[in-house]
Amino acid sequence: MRFALFLSATLSTLAAAALLPASSVMAGGIEFGPTDQAPKAKPQKKKAQPAPDAGALAGEAAAPAETPAAATPAAVQTPAVGQATGGRVSTKGMPPPAAPRNCKTSWAFDTWMRDFRREAAAEGISQRTISLALDGMTPDQGVISRDRRQGFFSQSFLDFSAKLATPNRVTNGRAQIQKNRAAFDRAVKQFGVDPGVITGFWALESDFGAGMGKLPIMRSLVTLAYDCRRGPMFRDELKAALQIIDRGDMTPSTMIGSWAGEIGQTQFLPTRYLEHAIDYDGDGRPDLFDSATDIIGTTANYMAHLGWRPNEPWIQEVRVPEQMPWDQSDLAITHPRSQWAAWGVTQADGAPLEKDALPASLLLPMGRFGPAFLAFPNFNVYLQWNQSLNYATTAAYLATRINGAPAMRRGREGIPTLTQDEAKELQRLLTARGFDVGEIDGLIGLKSRQAIKAMQLKYKLPADSYPTPELLAALRRG
Repeated sequence: MRFALFLSATLSTLAAAALLPASSVMAGGIEFGPTDQAPKAKPQKKKAQPAPDAGALAGEAAAPAETPAAATPAAVQTPAVGQATGGRVSTKGMPPPAAPRNCKTSWAFDTWMRDFRREAAAEGISQRTISLALDGMTPDQGVISRDRRQGFFSQSFLDFSAKLATPNRVTNGRAQIQKNRAAFDRAVKQFGVDPGVITGFWALESDFGAGMGKLPIMRSLVTLAYDCRRGPMFRDELKAALQIIDRGDMTPSTMIGSWAGEIGQTQFLPTRYLEHAIDYDGDGRPDLFDSATDIIGTTANYMAHLGWRPNEPWIQEVRVPEQMPWDQSDLAITHPRSQWAAWGVTQADGAPLEKDALPASLLLPMGRFGPAFLAFPNFNVYLQWNQSLNYATTAAYLATRINGAPAMRRGREGIPTLTQDEAKELQRLLTARGFDVGEIDGLIGLKSRQAIKAMQLKYKLPADSYPTPELLAALRRG
């Protein structure tokens, strides 16, 4: 997580065109960082307890660009994929936007640390814990450097997913479900979350524990809280980590993980751990490092909190026709599955699509010539876990593979892609035309895709929200 500002990484987890918490990638295991605006609940000091049986924003999604009045029938009135569902996730407490990656930290570390220690004590953290965790602490420049690098997310969806949704992870995911069948069955009954979904995140975030990271979590959090780029966000995470130590769940020496300060095999930030980690194996404390049962229960508990809908799909690979209303392929637009069938969308193998009323959005991560998916309301949970579209789509696809779906169709050969520098130029040109695309970083997320769609409509290009050299050339010409 990875939903963890799941981001500097890739879909080992998945990314900037979309996929993953901002982090870096390691060979074998994944080491992404948290997303800049991950939904975050206020930390609680009380010990987390198992949630009662449950019957059972995506950060950048914007309203759809205006489409011709007669283009299509009205969409069903349900929350669109990429938008908050059911009011379950509040924006209260979300961190402010990150500063540019080239920001410079101008304040002295000793002064900053003295002020932070005072603030932590004033909020009730014991002096013993503050001293145990922070005495002698210095920032780690390597962590700052890794937070600035996000190149992995700039890859195309096909490249990103090929590196992360691997056959080995599919095989290992299925093995984990068999190995931990009792815990998964319990989580399905209590939280309604599919085992393949949990296992997909588990594989991408740490390769089932093989890639959790080897850095002191406290030093990483101190560094990121001190740094100018995401200081306010990580100041809260650092306090939460101190609360975890204060209540006895861990010690500074046992908190070893990624450069982004995430905890355990599904990579929970400290605030997420405080709010959602549960003791699912009954040994007295949550253990996301070594207890598969706690990892499964905690991950399901968190996903239920994000609004997971039991017994519903999350993503379905489909095949699109040569011609259809491409402007409807937008995570902010939802239609019944029967409407997509009426437009000629079929199952991936060409069989007729189910003609039911289940709301779905058409997701074309590489445009109309690439892989195609229907994204259902549960896909919102993926986007809240990690705002990277590539990561979210990769994680969702991997879960279907673990559950037995065939490998996806790659689409047409030679789909044109932009380099990261060209993607940055595209973002600058869109910004100059008044669009909010977020940071100019070459990572084509949901905001950038909304702006791309608007300009495709303006230039009378197929409005599939995919950045092409053709659109870049048109923008250059003005």
